[in-house]
Amino acid sequence: MADDKGMRLRIHEPSGLFLDKVVRKITAEGPDGAFGILPRHLDLAAVLVPGIFSYEEFEGGRTFLALDEGILVKQGREVQIAARMAVKGELGALKQSVEEMIAVVDDRERRTRSAVARLEADFVRRFVTFGKNV
Repeated sequence: MADDKGMRLRIHEPSGLFLDKVVRKITAEGPDGAFGILPRHLDLAAVLVPGIFSYEEFEGGRTFLALDEGILVKQGREVQIAARMAVKGELGALKQSVEEMIAVVDDRERRTRSAVARLEADFVRRFVTFGKNV
């Protein structure tokens, strides 16, 4: 459990636990922009968008991650994050990782919209055929 000064951060990916660490401060990105979390903040749940995530360590360093879409839940001094993918690295290199994550999400959304359009067209075609047979 986190000590009196920090909060336990756990980041989960589909393949398993990516990170389990006691941290001082967290900064994440949601649909409305970046936000920070400190140990005594109110409990919350937030949607995360592909972007840069960081946490401040007690040793004084700040660690940066590129996070894909996900969910963040803060309950007491526990912060759980479920993300599709997390990449640790230098801030400059992470920018490219975030851009790649956004491109994958855009492609996935484009394919989904195309599939929905095909389903709608098929439904209309079958409805018209049904009307002719009645």
